[in-house]
Amino acid sequence: MKSVVITGVSSGIGLGAARVLTAAGLHVYGSVRKQADADRIKQELGERFTPLLFDVTDVKTIAAAADQVRAELAGEPLFGLVNNAGIAVAGPLLELPLDDIRRQMEVNLIGVVGVSQAFAPLLWTGKDQGRTPGRIVMISSVGGKSALPFLAPYNASKFALEGLSESLRREMLLFGVGVVIIAPGMVATEMAGKGAATDIAPYKDGPYYAGLQKVMSFFTQPSAALKPDQLGQAILKALTVSKPKVRYTVAPDPMQTFLLENLPKSVTDRMIGRMLGLLPSANKA
Repeated sequence: MKSVVITGVSSGIGLGAARVLTAAGLHVYGSVRKQADADRIKQELGERFTPLLFDVTDVKTIAAAADQVRAELAGEPLFGLVNNAGIAVAGPLLELPLDDIRRQMEVNLIGVVGVSQAFAPLLWTGKDQGRTPGRIVMISSVGGKSALPFLAPYNASKFALEGLSESLRREMLLFGVGVVIIAPGMVATEMAGKGAATDIAPYKDGPYYAGLQKVMSFFTQPSAALKPDQLGQAILKALTVSKPKVRYTVAPDPMQTFLLENLPKSVTDRMIGRMLGLLPSANKA
């Protein structure tokens, strides 16, 4: 049975992917930080799921999990590595605590590097015996190419992940390992819920409060959000199609996403500024 490692399967995209991949006959090793989550998902998904207890910022527990997977594969190559775990820090960039921004980068970027360093070598195990190497799937975001105000740390982490993935894809040519980016739009996940629950009261007396309220309201529109299992299907495709694209955008409104990524930036700036009340004329009104 082919095996895939997915980080961050306690909820959201990771859990949706674990459901889709196990239903397709793959074995999923999924990372969680709490034993209760491990037990819950194991009970739901059964023998095709093995929980791995680690935090993507903890190098020692990552290494222990990689050793466990290596031993259980017993010389077989890992079929896929899905770097999914992530968080979103929101707020006006000039007023955000630096520790919050460091945490954003530690989880969404440095964590990806740590996990990849530990697990990626398992993807080309047995290549010299003619076994087909596996693939790496990076969960980026439409925010990896087009940034919204008040999500600068999150957008910065995803812009960086896009560049990191491109470099890694070219380095992995040596081993025949593909690196595929999946860029979701808004997804109905626990992370989106946490975004909606962000405390913006500290900014109430500042110039950005009205705009922040509008951005936070975007997180409370489930009708405009993708379901996690839809992303699971995209991940399955990226792992199994014979010739995957280097990047897949999966968004509720593909045309809107296309325009945001391809219109001149000055035009997009004014559109977003007008929508969020960030233009000087709007502030005077």
